[in-house]
Amino acid sequence: MNPDRPKISLLISTYNWPEALELVLLSVSRQTVMPDEVIIADDGSKQPTTDLINSMRPKISCPVVHIWHEDTGFKLAQIRNKAIVKAKGNYIIQIDGDVILERHFIRDHIRLMKKGCFVSGSRINMREELSKNIFSKKQIHIPLYTKGLKNKLNGFRCCLLSKHYRFRYKKNRPYYVKGCNMAFWKKDLIAVNGYNEGMTGWGREDSEIAARLIFSGIRRQFLKCGGVQYHLYHPFSSRERENINISIFENTIATKKTFTEDGLDKYLNKD
Repeated sequence: MNPDRPKISLLISTYNWPEALELVLLSVSRQTVMPDEVIIADDGSKQPTTDLINSMRPKISCPVVHIWHEDTGFKLAQIRNKAIVKAKGNYIIQIDGDVILERHFIRDHIRLMKKGCFVSGSRINMREELSKNIFSKKQIHIPLYTKGLKNKLNGFRCCLLSKHYRFRYKKNRPYYVKGCNMAFWKKDLIAVNGYNEGMTGWGREDSEIAARLIFSGIRRQFLKCGGVQYHLYHPFSSRERENINISIFENTIATKKTFTEDGLDKYLNKD
């Protein structure tokens, strides 16, 4: 490991799906470059998730930290904020607990790491039948020719093209991000006060924080041709609060807001 490299925290959000989290952590354990720590941001899972995390710790060659809070509904923004505050890394790579990482995933993110920037990547989606097979075999190596993969172009790796596309891809959609595949400098997240915890339920909390980062002068890089991940199939989450979250997001854009009043500062300097 390069001693001059900034410390990397891999933040994984999860909720009551230990079978998926096991595959995620297995894919983390096979990375060609390991993070300095793994932080699991747990939005109120029951005991089987804790048991799974404890069983996986010996297989991962870096500390695994479990940040949990009580289940009071879909509060992804809140648990991510709590995990961000606890992160020991200078740089945070953020994924969801339902994505299998290609073995160069961390390495690819590190290659794009740049002061004054944050990163969003892509994902490959799996069809339901393939996901069932992946679970039954506990398979984490998934060739691109595998039947049942969608948007396979997101699995193509090329370092030179990755550098080429980082400021060009979706240039006309500046707030387009995928919360399951992002990376930030911790100090930049603290400066905008992290995620807006007024955004509960599914949707737009990732685009909203991206907008505030951009308005504060942080550029978006898009990680194409690298940072490959495979998204396990599951039914859609409830969208009942999506319109409320869209309104918050649109207000952030209209007012060019850089700081949320309902963010991570409430957890700073607390044990």
